[in-house]
Amino acid sequence: MSTNSKHTVVIGLGNPLMGDDGLGLVALERLRSEYVIPPDVELVDGGTWGMNLLPVIEDAGRVILIDAIDIAATPGTPARLERARLPRYLATKISPHQVDLRDVLGLAELRGTLPNDTIALGLQPKRVALGNELSDVLRCRVDDLVTLVVQELKDRGHPVSRAGSGETAVAAHA
Repeated sequence: MSTNSKHTVVIGLGNPLMGDDGLGLVALERLRSEYVIPPDVELVDGGTWGMNLLPVIEDAGRVILIDAIDIAATPGTPARLERARLPRYLATKISPHQVDLRDVLGLAELRGTLPNDTIALGLQPKRVALGNELSDVLRCRVDDLVTLVVQELKDRGHPVSRAGSGETAVAAHA
C-alpha cells in the first residue's frame, strides 16, 4: 500500500495462547468479519511479529494498535493511549510481544518514521496466563472495543460501516 496521509493501519496485537493477551487479535478478526473496511484502511494481524511490523508502521499515515492494555484498572476498563503515552504503557511487560513492539516503535521514532497519529486502544486484562480463551469479562467487552476502533476510524474520515447495514459513507461521517 502506498504511503499517504490518509492510509491508516490497524494492528491487532497479542498472543492468543496467553488468555486476555489475545484480545487485540480477537477484536481485529471481529472488525474484519463484521464491518466493511474502506481500501485506505489496512487491517494487520500483528500477533507477535516484532521487528517485522517496522515497515508496516513506517509506511502508514496513521496507526491504531489494538491490544490488552494494563492500566492497573478494573478488568474490562477501556484504555486509549496517545503516542506520547505509549512508551510508558509498553514499559510494563504483560507479554513477550510488547518488548518487541516497544523496540519497533522506538526504532521508528529514532528514524523519524513513526506516524504522529499513533494510538493504542484496548481493555484492561483480567488475566494474562497460559490459556487460549479470553476471560469472561473481556469476551463480553470485545464489541465495545471494536466500536471504539470503528469510531476512531470514522473520526479520521474513513467510512466504516457494519456489513449488511446499508450505512453509507455520508452516514458514517454524521
